[in-house]
Amino acid sequence: MTKKERKLSSPDGKCNFCGNSYSLQGISAHFKKCAEKNKRDLALLKDQGIKQSRIFHIVVGGGYFYWLHIEAKANATLYELDSFLRGIWVECCMHLSMFRIDDINFAYSPMQEYGDRSMSVALDKVLKPGMKFDYEYDFGSTTHLKLKVPGERIGKLDREEIRLLARNDAPEILCSHCDQLATDICVECSEWICKSCQEKHKCDEEMLLPVVNSPRAGICGYDG
Repeated sequence: MTKKERKLSSPDGKCNFCGNSYSLQGISAHFKKCAEKNKRDLALLKDQGIKQSRIFHIVVGGGYFYWLHIEAKANATLYELDSFLRGIWVECCMHLSMFRIDDINFAYSPMQEYGDRSMSVALDKVLKPGMKFDYEYDFGSTTHLKLKVPGERIGKLDREEIRLLARNDAPEILCSHCDQLATDICVECSEWICKSCQEKHKCDEEMLLPVVNSPRAGICGYDG
């Protein structure tokens, strides 16, 4: 983190249903009374083709700025959760990944000699409300995520296994050399660079990656 970073706490984020903005602390309470979310959930309850099931509420955090609120069917697998996280936040070069739950590693490519287990396990076999667990993507330039399960409910999730409830707004991070917003990150020196300061930046231009709303910004070849 550089002294030029504008925010040192999580930015607000928009509810995926009503579009209103809330803090990370306030948005959990909002979901319980969000009229648009409740209207959609009630409509699903009337759909006789979709069975009710246990649904986990999961909060995902990455570093100072980045967070997600999601819902996942309890019978969805860790593979499906891994795929969701890859798609929305971390996938760049098909790196390996792993969940760590109760001191057990559930790996994308498990190595039994190290005690790894497969991600093919259902969430309700390894998670319960109140639990915290970890996720790692890429064991070279690793992106670490912290996850927790605030609660669960009985309901329906259309025909998707996991859905996004809300995510943080893109944080405003200043250029390391001036007071303009950064547009790129240098992979070599880790400086945040605006368009105006690119010419005076000493590293090769090919070392620059775009600023994106992800905890993997500026890492490996991730460009969102």
